[in-house]
Amino acid sequence: MAELFLAGAGYVARPLADALQSEGWTVSGTVRDWEKVAGLKAAGIRPVEWRGQTPLPADVVENAGVILVSVPPDADGCPVARAIAELPPNAIVLYLSSSGVYGDHGGAWIDETTPCAPTSLRGRRRLIAEGQWRDLADRYGARLHICRLTGIYGPGRNALESLRGGTRGAKAGLAQRIIKPGQVFNRIHRDDIVAGLRVLLDAEDAPEILNFADGQPSPPQDVLTHAARLLGIEPPPEVAFDKAEMSDMARSFYRDNKRLKNERLLALPGFSFRFPDYRAGLEGEAARLGLAA
Repeated sequence: MAELFLAGAGYVARPLADALQSEGWTVSGTVRDWEKVAGLKAAGIRPVEWRGQTPLPADVVENAGVILVSVPPDADGCPVARAIAELPPNAIVLYLSSSGVYGDHGGAWIDETTPCAPTSLRGRRRLIAEGQWRDLADRYGARLHICRLTGIYGPGRNALESLRGGTRGAKAGLAQRIIKPGQVFNRIHRDDIVAGLRVLLDAEDAPEILNFADGQPSPPQDVLTHAARLLGIEPPPEVAFDKAEMSDMARSFYRDNKRLKNERLLALPGFSFRFPDYRAGLEGEAARLGLAA
């Protein structure tokens, strides 16, 4: 029986686990807070207590056919990579990285062959972590896919919820129509990430690095304007970037400006976008919330 190990059982990992469990897979996943064990068990996931500073149980890793890593890096790279003694030689590792490793490209179109030059501490740590996983996969003959995610949104994390004040982004100041001329962001719906990861598992000769982006980079203010229309409210007023009040982390997102190509993702056999742009994605979330478009 195929087994999935979730190093981080969060926003993207859990729905992938649900999909694979429906196909008969067994799933185990790390948990830092022992109070969350009941939730994992209720979802049919074997909980593995791990706080990032100790080796992972050898039996959990050696029995895994697929390892999905969504734990953020620290100053020394990926704590999961450091906690694994060795990888099963036939394992598939899906490392969820970030498009932040590319850095700033002045709004130009880039792809997976573009040299990485991260401008943020987060991006630099991600790049270190990618290298650690590449070294591990090479050492043990595992199959590695580095999935560079961008602008994740979906249930509970989208512009509709932000305008209602219900997300961390809203609290950080991202529910404003911030105007920075020429600035665009790529995005991808969580359900499309999960679909891409699932077909990636079965894809022969799939590339090591893939951009997970919908290929429709857009100004952030356009997304909020569309969300306001779906909610039937006036959009928030425009605010110049240098006048906007937001957290340091939120402001750091505007440091990089690039347009991500996604041909590698689209080339995976059996993959297509359910939400090919933010309009479709927000309309899907509006339907989920019972809102009339």
